[in-house]
Amino acid sequence: MNIIAVGLNHKTAPVAIREKLAFDATKTMAALRQLKNRFSQAAEFVLLSTCNRVELYSAASTESGVTHKRLTEFLSEFHGIEPDDFRDLLYIYRDEDAVRHLLTVASGLDSMVVGEGQILGQVKESYRLACAARSTGKVLNRFFHCGFTTAKKVHTNTSIAGGRVSVAGVAVELATQLFADVSSAKVIVIGAGEMGELLVQHLLHEGCKNITVVNRSFDRGRNVADKYGIAAGKWDQLNDQLINADIAIASATVQGYLFSRDAFEQIADRRRKGSLLIIDVAVPRNIEPAVNEIENVYLYSIDELSVVAEQNRKTREADMSKGMQFVYESAAEFMDWFRARDIGPLIGQMRERFAQISQEELERFFVGPRQEASCKEVMEPMVKRIVNRLLHCVIKNVNIVAEERGPAEAARFVDSIVRQAKEISTEPDNEGNSQSKT
Repeated sequence: MNIIAVGLNHKTAPVAIREKLAFDATKTMAALRQLKNRFSQAAEFVLLSTCNRVELYSAASTESGVTHKRLTEFLSEFHGIEPDDFRDLLYIYRDEDAVRHLLTVASGLDSMVVGEGQILGQVKESYRLACAARSTGKVLNRFFHCGFTTAKKVHTNTSIAGGRVSVAGVAVELATQLFADVSSAKVIVIGAGEMGELLVQHLLHEGCKNITVVNRSFDRGRNVADKYGIAAGKWDQLNDQLINADIAIASATVQGYLFSRDAFEQIADRRRKGSLLIIDVAVPRNIEPAVNEIENVYLYSIDELSVVAEQNRKTREADMSKGMQFVYESAAEFMDWFRARDIGPLIGQMRERFAQISQEELERFFVGPRQEASCKEVMEPMVKRIVNRLLHCVIKNVNIVAEERGPAEAARFVDSIVRQAKEISTEPDNEGNSQSKT
């Protein structure tokens, strides 16, 4: 069995590509079910899609037909995108490299904002959806739980999660750098999901006093507003809110743009205030990029937060190094289990093969006049006891090999014995054949 990870992220692909390959919960469930139908039912899949990455994890045997090329083809077909549009932006990891990658992602060490805690929740949600779609199995179950445990170790034993460690936090930090006095600004937060709530928290921390959250579900928006003592606006009044805003931060989950350039020009024409700063952290994006061409409107996408995020990364280099030590240790432990999981079935095959050889030899011996020999009832259990004792010695040596050279070498050792035993059992026994004729 092989583990494969195929994906792209903020470091390899622009948001224009990431948003085309993004999955919401409904699409994730549909994709996982299609993957199970397309490949062997024994193949396992988990799909992770966030604002900064889309990654498909699989664990499958070679016979299942799961390869990185076919997974790429699936992503292309599902979203109706030509493979050439994103193939060169993909990264492909196998086995231990794939394990290290997920553990790094879950721990927040591969995030745009190093140390962010939101990614762990997103990884857990992706795993929950895979469980609901019944697309996981023994390998990916253990794999993802290893990721959860490793993330906890990293966050517990380092200070990597301290300070401003979220996309929302970096977005607000960018706003403070671009706007002279953010505390006096009228700020509109579009979307009241997890990201929207984080934006509100960071804005309040910066001293903002005039914040309005606008959400498609007014009740959800009002709940967030009441929780933090801010205002809530109705979705159909969003245009009016933007006419009087100084800053707008968009994080709504929608398909297609909320505002095209033409639509936003009508808002800009009605404004009587100065410039409007818009930060779009949604993926897919909420605001058409061409809106940035409108006079006195300054639009920043999630990819343009990278400068602030890089400052964050440099202050956490020591913690990143320490965190990666936990990742490598946990990945090695998982791979020990992954390689060793085949030893048990192989030992079972070895037992069966040894028993088969002993039975065949007894049948070859007790033919003709010997078939009714009085010693037959005694010899059969005696031969089985001898074979079991010899097998016990072999298994002890397998354990020694596993301890000294690792599970993978032990599995190869047992596999070679099974193959040799199979060859022995199929070899013609001229001596036995000649005896049977006497």
